[in-house]
Amino acid sequence: MNLKILALLTLIVLPQAGYGQKKEYVELQRDVALLQDQMRSMQRGQDEKFAALEVLLKQTLETTNKANTAVALLEAKMTDKLALQDKQLALPIASMGEKVNAMGSDFGGVREAVRDLESKIAKMQGQLVDLTGLVKVMNEKQLAPPPPPVAPVGEQPVAAGSKPTASANAPAECAGTSAEQLFNNAMRDRSSGNSDLAVQEFQDYVKCYGTTDRAPTALYNIGAIYYLRGDHENAISTFDKVVNDYPLNTKIPDAMLLKGRALAKVGQKEEARNEFKILIAKYADSDSAAKARVDLIAMAPVRQAPTAAKKKRK
Repeated sequence: MNLKILALLTLIVLPQAGYGQKKEYVELQRDVALLQDQMRSMQRGQDEKFAALEVLLKQTLETTNKANTAVALLEAKMTDKLALQDKQLALPIASMGEKVNAMGSDFGGVREAVRDLESKIAKMQGQLVDLTGLVKVMNEKQLAPPPPPVAPVGEQPVAAGSKPTASANAPAECAGTSAEQLFNNAMRDRSSGNSDLAVQEFQDYVKCYGTTDRAPTALYNIGAIYYLRGDHENAISTFDKVVNDYPLNTKIPDAMLLKGRALAKVGQKEEARNEFKILIAKYADSDSAAKARVDLIAMAPVRQAPTAAKKKRK
């Protein structure tokens, strides 16, 4: 009985199981077919894209080749133009270099001319100083009362037909030349540019006629010649003699002015300022004091403008 039931159940179940497997197989075939269709569609899309990409690459290569050709042509044209410009500019540049060289030589000549002019101006200034001194001496002599009929200090009266002689205290080599003649000779030699002989004659005058009215002027002229030569050390010592040996003479302000300038020339700026200040204090109304004021202003240190940082601090 049990066997019959089992067989009956088997017959009932087996057809149903075979029908279920067949249905799954059909669905699987349908899914595979769909997948194959999708694969073919994807393949066609890739083929189309690769074809389009190939076309773009070809176009890019063609464009690149054209650009390279254009760049090569442009480079060739630029090279030709640069070569042409070099040829066109070579001649003007060469001629400009020649002109610059010529201008350099011209400027050299101008510098020499300026130096000569400065030397002439310096000589003229010295002559002007001498003339100023002579004018002062002449004015003083005109304003002074007539001297008594005696021989001047430092000179002896000269008898008619005899040679002029120096004072009794003068050296023997001073005999034979009067004070006026010796002074005039020195002034004439200085004016004519013979400064060496002028210095010697002024020195002889101071040695022979050191007590006369013109002795301070002669000594001052020696210092002025040294100053114009650039021998500032000797100029300073000579002007010191003028100030120390003839403290009441009218040449003192001029001697102090040139002494201060000589001190500035040798780098003694502070000593020069002190000399100018003493000159201004003692001889405030003199021309030399006015010039000393100008020199003091020129020697004043230049004040620098405050920087931005200092302004901010303020």
